[in-house]
Amino acid sequence: MTGPGTDRSGTERTGTERAREVLPGRPTPLGAVWDGTGTNFALWSAGAQAVDLCLFDDDGTEHRHRLEETTHQVWHGRLAGVGPGQRYGYRVHGPYDPAAGLRHNPAKLLLDPYTRAVDGGLTLHPSLFGYVGDAVDGGARDEQDSAPHVPRGVIVHDFFPWDGDRPLRTSWSDTVIYEVHVKGATARHPDVPPHLRGTYAGLAHPAFVEHLQSLGVTAVELLPVHHFVSEPHLLRRGLTNYWGYNTLGYFAPHAAYSASGSGGGQVLEFKTMVKELHAAGIEVILDVVYNHTAEGDHTGPTLSFKGIDNRGYYRLGGGDPARYTDYTGCGNTLDVRRPAVLGLLMDSLRYWVTEMHVDGFRFDLASALARSMHDVDRLSAFFDVVHQDPVVSNVKLIAEPWDVGPGGYQVGNFPPPWTEWNGKYRDTVRDVWSGAHVGIRDLAYRLTGSSDLYRSDGRRPFASINFVTAHDGFTLADLVTYEHKRNEANGEGNRDGESHNRNWNCGVEGPSDDPEVQSLRARQVRNHLATLLLSTGVPMLTAGDELGRTQQGNNNAYCQDNELSWLDWKAVDEDLRAFVARLVGLRRSSPVLRQQAFFEGHEIPGAGGTRDLAWFASDGGQLSTQDWFDTGLRTVGMYLDGRGIRQRDAHGRPVVDDSYLVQLHAGPDPVTVTLPGPPWADGYELVVSTEYPTGEPPKFTAVGPGPIELPGRTVWALRVLRRP
Repeated sequence: MTGPGTDRSGTERTGTERAREVLPGRPTPLGAVWDGTGTNFALWSAGAQAVDLCLFDDDGTEHRHRLEETTHQVWHGRLAGVGPGQRYGYRVHGPYDPAAGLRHNPAKLLLDPYTRAVDGGLTLHPSLFGYVGDAVDGGARDEQDSAPHVPRGVIVHDFFPWDGDRPLRTSWSDTVIYEVHVKGATARHPDVPPHLRGTYAGLAHPAFVEHLQSLGVTAVELLPVHHFVSEPHLLRRGLTNYWGYNTLGYFAPHAAYSASGSGGGQVLEFKTMVKELHAAGIEVILDVVYNHTAEGDHTGPTLSFKGIDNRGYYRLGGGDPARYTDYTGCGNTLDVRRPAVLGLLMDSLRYWVTEMHVDGFRFDLASALARSMHDVDRLSAFFDVVHQDPVVSNVKLIAEPWDVGPGGYQVGNFPPPWTEWNGKYRDTVRDVWSGAHVGIRDLAYRLTGSSDLYRSDGRRPFASINFVTAHDGFTLADLVTYEHKRNEANGEGNRDGESHNRNWNCGVEGPSDDPEVQSLRARQVRNHLATLLLSTGVPMLTAGDELGRTQQGNNNAYCQDNELSWLDWKAVDEDLRAFVARLVGLRRSSPVLRQQAFFEGHEIPGAGGTRDLAWFASDGGQLSTQDWFDTGLRTVGMYLDGRGIRQRDAHGRPVVDDSYLVQLHAGPDPVTVTLPGPPWADGYELVVSTEYPTGEPPKFTAVGPGPIELPGRTVWALRVLRRP
């Protein structure tokens, strides 16, 4: 060991140093890559004047090694004998001038943006911040060492026995998504061993996998699993970030979700989870947050990017480089216009596909990634690179098509091959079932794949990810129980969360012991789910909605890492679970309910005048022009002819299916509807009805053409019967 001293650049060295030579190494790939005998370290920083690689012993002792080599703004070096399990970080020397957008501070230990694993947590301490006291914009930087209070990177061994694991490549039209939180899924599951609850291993446990299979879902969409930390304002209130939309490490699985500890075992555990889910026929989609980082605004901590190259990673205020352009509502926005940042994003995506075997991504606040200057640009570099990438372009890509900036709401405007969270679908379905007088014109578009949004640019119905609820907002049970949010536990005076939720509490605010209210609420839940699962497009279920989960009216539980958010496996609505499984099963067995092309409304040759899609009023006639614009209309029949499907099977044969009539009645009172007769049908079989707790009517409920009473607030799915 050598004591403190001065290196060749004249910078004072305050740590101890191993007598180990730093070899030149290579500038690529970025990150810490072990080659079997040593590790190559490479860090991009255009503004750095010097970079120290910091290695940590098990007892926390730090050893600093100056990286003397720079190539194309990448600082690099190789250390022999350093390998998997080694904790490390960086200290970057350079000017500290917030007014110019420069925030270098070697007193702050920085996480490698490319680290594959993270060890240690974030503890609230003044040393996290680069500035002195309250002098946020001052020229003096804080000299306190942050190393004891921040996480470190971990070198990992990439080998894993995939044993023939291959992408499932489930077609979009066959996909049913289940949005779920890794911890919340099994934190309270009695059949998952206690030491595995709330972990990647818990999610892959047979008790949970069998639940997914029983529902018939084909993909899990995991809330963020990139390593994240909690915001200082939450830590000050004694809370933590539960959802995870506060990323710090874009290559590292979140360490707290690992039953294997944080020494790199989380990588192995994550891969094992993916492998087990694939074996069960379930794809893995990641919710990713490339729009902002955990470092917040100008008052936020210096943890990684801010200290490495603040001007290179972030979009700074045009007139004031001391501030950040914030299109995300989270304090900062990553500048994807810059090659190094775009490279980080693409390297991360490719890593999760090629090394971790995930099947797709849902991009949080994707509009922020598509902004070239101020407007959302469909021809931005982000789109171009994604489309041309031979790896990323071949997995499932889902955009959350909005951000909080001007013009950020871009539902329907992302280019092929993107799919989108269809916020208009959510709003329309909620409006219909909450009793709003919106008519059925917009509902008809949503039920049939939203051709008004996705057809003009060549996309298909599966461009629409249909959903009624998501992690952000009321659960489905709460949507029909509360009209007003109850977010006091978040410590923000109930000011957070959406106030306009397009919901109805069925006449009573909050829980009720009234059997009629309970029955109505249960039916309303089934009505939302039936609408979702009978719609063309890709349905997304929110974990727990099939169980009757409540958050007690909290519609922004992002900071509630407790039983309020976790799935309660002791309070399961078994009838509701059976209802969802029945509808998913019907959908998966009926190609006419999950079509790959938009309906044409044309007559089917040889079918006697029927159409692939037809709309019927309650009197049995097809809807008139006046009906389409009648905002008071609350009853409609959607006829889907299985002989008019415009797709072929793998052998080139036309796909033919049963035909269905879906009757939807959102009015409160029973209504007499006339079911159309020949050539549309000779009779009908009621296969799903939301008036029954499991959706299953009495055995073979045959219904003839003609008048029939449809109960209030009900969805029927009727299979068309034809004489031979």
